[in-house]
Amino acid sequence: MTATRRFRPGWLSSYATLYILFLYLPVIFLPIFSINTAATPKFPLSGITLHWYEDLPKTPALIDATWNSLIVGVSASILSTVLGILAARSITRYRYPGRRAINGLIMAPLVLPEVIVAISMLLVILQLGLSLSLFTVVLGHVLVCIPYSMTVLTSGFEGFDRSLEEASADLGESAFGTFRRPMVAPAIISSLLVSFTISLDEFIIAFFLTGTEATLPIYIWGQLRFAAKLPGVLALGTLLLLASFVLMTIAEILRRRAARRTQNEGGLHA
Repeated sequence: MTATRRFRPGWLSSYATLYILFLYLPVIFLPIFSINTAATPKFPLSGITLHWYEDLPKTPALIDATWNSLIVGVSASILSTVLGILAARSITRYRYPGRRAINGLIMAPLVLPEVIVAISMLLVILQLGLSLSLFTVVLGHVLVCIPYSMTVLTSGFEGFDRSLEEASADLGESAFGTFRRPMVAPAIISSLLVSFTISLDEFIIAFFLTGTEATLPIYIWGQLRFAAKLPGVLALGTLLLLASFVLMTIAEILRRRAARRTQNEGGLHA
């Protein structure tokens, strides 16, 4: 039994290391090949250059796709966060029949294949007579982002002491003003950042619901058909990877700060 206990930590550490290498090693190659002077991603590198990054702002189609992604990402993050606030507050504050079932339905897009979700939304949109555009992409991204937004917001609302909200109301603060306080605001900001990141990187929903206005993932997919465009795609992918990492890191820092503050406030109140 003692030998088994000694062996288990080493085995788990080895497994975790192999898992991380398998998951992130291909991602590490992306920035490495993006500075290669040759158009072919292979070792050894022919040289180091930033030429591919310098050419990115000179591509009008890329600029248009970037603006489209920003519009879709900001719109989807705001809408999903507003809806997530309503859903998270309802589930954490009130007890009513079917609460767990409703929560499960909201979280369903996390486990359903995105292809099925995208095709279903496409059929509904066509039946409603809507034309495919950035608006339909926003609708699809909101559906995908709400579960992530709700997960972040639920953790923030669950630790929120209701007596603090009542005390804030007694002091003359409005309900909206209470949300702006440090107890809940970090969770809201974290939800906005997470939703924006998910929308920025989402491809399948955008592929089915976009019209003539391409987002960044759609633009990247289109460029992969041309071998000469591959270095630029690697450079753009590196920037997207960096932006996603920064946004997710900020969101996680805010989430943890909100959790610590909630525990500290709860302990002081108790």
